[in-house]
Amino acid sequence: MPGHPATGQDQAGAPVDNEDNWGYDLYPERRGDIPKPKWWQTAFFGSGQTNVEKTHCERNVYNCFQNSPLVKLMYSALKASGCEIDLRRHIACEVCDIKVSGGYDPKFNQIVVCQNTARSSGMVQAILIHEMIHMFDACRHQLDFKNIHHLACTEIRAANLTHCSFMSAMAQGDASFFRIKQQHAECVKTKAIGSVLAVRPDVSKEEARAAVDKVFTKCYNDLEPIGRRVRRNSADMMRAYTERGNYGYD
Repeated sequence: MPGHPATGQDQAGAPVDNEDNWGYDLYPERRGDIPKPKWWQTAFFGSGQTNVEKTHCERNVYNCFQNSPLVKLMYSALKASGCEIDLRRHIACEVCDIKVSGGYDPKFNQIVVCQNTARSSGMVQAILIHEMIHMFDACRHQLDFKNIHHLACTEIRAANLTHCSFMSAMAQGDASFFRIKQQHAECVKTKAIGSVLAVRPDVSKEEARAAVDKVFTKCYNDLEPIGRRVRRNSADMMRAYTERGNYGYD
């Protein structure tokens, strides 16, 4: 299950026995468990108010679909591809492991927004866009998420199109003012490797890096459906939305 690692958290998942359940240990509600927050999570982060968290999360999701240019663009692209999103069917706010803030469940074709870790509207927007790219790739390209090269490609695309700006790459140690041309690609590689490791507990960092390197050029240059790499604090989101007609998206 492709996941969205929470910022600043360890990205390695606990081993699981069944390859069909890779990544599902991070999403206990997917397994029918009712997670109980630890005392420190309740004391310091307000966790445990499940109904309040869910309502707040669902409100953020709805607002993003109404107001975010990139979320609206991804919705249009999925609809044009024959995979229209129904908020009640395809988006779920759930309690997750604190290592992740969201994920895409290919079994049920659902995006999970982690209500206990994704608390701001900006974070929910980032999760939705990231996971909608996975959903778009699954819709258009029949991805096999058990295939590490397919997984690496969609993680590259999600990081490339929405996450990596100069400042985020600097924070990761992937950029400097003296090699700006390389910083974006290195940021994308770092994020993609981390996402692969979060989903595939059976894969070493060296194997994840090799998979990302093998498909990097092709997947890094694939900008569909957004059409551009979105820079932080720029007009790129609105430009991408207004240009959606160029790709046949209403």
